[in-house]
Amino acid sequence: MTTGGTGLGPRDVTPQATRPLLDYEVPGLGELMRSVGLRTTPMSVLSRSLAGVRGRTLILTCPAASGATESLEAVASVLGHAVRLLAGETGHGAPPA
Repeated sequence: MTTGGTGLGPRDVTPQATRPLLDYEVPGLGELMRSVGLRTTPMSVLSRSLAGVRGRTLILTCPAASGATESLEAVASVLGHAVRLLAGETGHGAPPA
């Protein structure tokens, strides 16, 4: 998990730096983080938070300060399931080798 650098300022480069490292994105997590932020501030729509996977690791880029806490709380209920899926526990047979 990273915090900060997801806005529109010239130094906000976290998404650009992270995206090339990902094998694939998980857009629903970024969407959820932004939607929860809307409860606090309309400025959350400017966040470029994203989530993705590299290997079997889930990576979240969150806004700074209280936005990071809100973002993590927003996705907390699905993180355990996501980690189990990434470990190969799909309920569809044996885990991958």
